[in-house]
Amino acid sequence: MKNLKNSGIEWLGEIPEHWEMVKIKYIANYKKGKNPKKYSDIPNENIYLTMEFLRKKHKKILYIEDTSDLIKVSENDILLLWDGANAGEFVLAQDGYLASTMAVINFKDIEKKYAKHFLVLIEQELRKQTNGMGIPHVNGDFFENLFFAYPPLKEQEQIANFLDEKCEKIQNFIEKKEKLLSLLQEQKQALINETITKGLDKNVKLKNSGIEWLGEIPEHWEVRKLKMLFSFGNGLNITKADFISFGIPCISYGEIHSKYPCRLDLSVHKLPFVSETYLNDKPQSLLSKGDFVFADTSEDIEGSGNFTCIQSNIPLFAGYHTIILRPKTQIYSLYFSFLFDSIFVRNQIREKVWGVKVFSITKSILKEVQCFIPPLKEQEQIANFLDKKCEKIDSLITKIKKQIELIKEYKTTLINEAVCGRINLNKG
Repeated sequence: MKNLKNSGIEWLGEIPEHWEMVKIKYIANYKKGKNPKKYSDIPNENIYLTMEFLRKKHKKILYIEDTSDLIKVSENDILLLWDGANAGEFVLAQDGYLASTMAVINFKDIEKKYAKHFLVLIEQELRKQTNGMGIPHVNGDFFENLFFAYPPLKEQEQIANFLDEKCEKIQNFIEKKEKLLSLLQEQKQALINETITKGLDKNVKLKNSGIEWLGEIPEHWEVRKLKMLFSFGNGLNITKADFISFGIPCISYGEIHSKYPCRLDLSVHKLPFVSETYLNDKPQSLLSKGDFVFADTSEDIEGSGNFTCIQSNIPLFAGYHTIILRPKTQIYSLYFSFLFDSIFVRNQIREKVWGVKVFSITKSILKEVQCFIPPLKEQEQIANFLDKKCEKIDSLITKIKKQIELIKEYKTTLINEAVCGRINLNKG
């Protein structure tokens, strides 16, 4: 084992004595992407690389007609997601032109595969320092001044080859688990879609819904737009800087996307706080049990329409980038949680959202969404049926996600030890 020394960086730990520590600004530079003047759906060789496309979350491909002043990148170039909920994450490029929400990182005298692995450690620190008014973005100065462990080139190559082999096996395991996860999620979605449009009675008489994409629904159900069922409001116009250590809980778009989709129960879930002065200043943004809160922006099309439903009577506020829906008539809120999560409501929203950097939802879009409404008692029966069925599927999903999380933690630990020279590669 090599003799080690303190790197001087708390999150890095010890490194071999003969290694150097160098700030990123001395060994790399970055260029941010730009928005194209014009793009289209007509295929050509100039692909517009968005975060959604690279992370395989956006199947629609955009092509650029005028590439002047744009940043061209090649396959396996290292990209940094600069803006959005995942700001600070590194991904590998494909051939194309870079969106303004990303930057390409070019290293000098560094083995690219070694740099790619070391950036896994950088990413953890970088994401802690993202900032911005609502939409997070990378702090460029902080990134440039982060330290990079700099071994001799031969050792960089050895470490990269070792990690490529190990990480490939780990990734194969993760992909199998993610495929199973995807199948379970599809099973759950199919169950919701079928039950929420046809009900529980297989012998019920059907009628034409009057909606081309929906087809038939039970004869005694109604079709109504959301504006007939709900009143609409906005969350607080605040930023992360307005959060305090105690006060009134506040749900913003980030928690809706990543932590508490579909349901929020403050007896179980934890949120940041805002000042109690908002009780007097912005009472219209205070939420009640049964209210719905939609995120009004999303970094990918799949997240358009993400929402949560308030399950407890504890006072809380809707925060930034949110739209509030308050029932104007008696409904069974759990039924509407499943309805809003169905593909039929989601697709109506996705057809109307707009934005290049982010996908934005407006109250006008939500007001025109059409819903199918069973009688109140039937809403309750459908919701309780789906709740029991989905609970079993969710239990399996949670178990698989935990397995994926544990293997990813092992991968991060392995990379950490290897890129810091604390593994004897001759013994594997």
